Amino acid sequence: MTAFAGPGREELRHAYTDAWRKRAAGTILTALEAMITDVIELHPEFHSLIEAPAGVATEPAGADPAHNPYLHMGLHIAVREQLSIDRPPGIRDLQARLQATHLDSHAAEHELMHALGETLRRAQLTGRPPQERDYLALLRSRLSRQD
Repeated sequence: MTAFAGPGREELRHAYTDAWRKRAAGTILTALEAMITDVIELHPEFHSLIEAPAGVATEPAGADPAHNPYLHMGLHIAVREQLSIDRPPGIRDLQARLQATHLDSHAAEHELMHALGETLRRAQLTGRPPQERDYLALLRSRLSRQD
């Protein structure tokens, strides 16, 4: 067993379809399912994929999160989890400042997602763990370009 044992890709994708189906049926959702369905709701372009039985087997056209609906939604969820615990410390403040700049929480989330994705990409390239300070620096840089 590895340190990264847990649900596989298909299981994670099924979590999206199962939560969406439960929401449509009016079934009570767990907190995680509610978060998942909130993210799906924000993306009507993904609804047909989530509702299709073969959607969990869909292979994205490229590495860009814009072409991988599950990665895109997963980044939304990761960012929301970070905000819920303010980890890394200061992320909530940066999100509030981004939201004030964009006047839209969804657009602000996308800024956080871009920085998180870039931080993870850099960590993968270097073979080192992602660094919170680098992530926050990327966010501050994105914020300063918008001021």
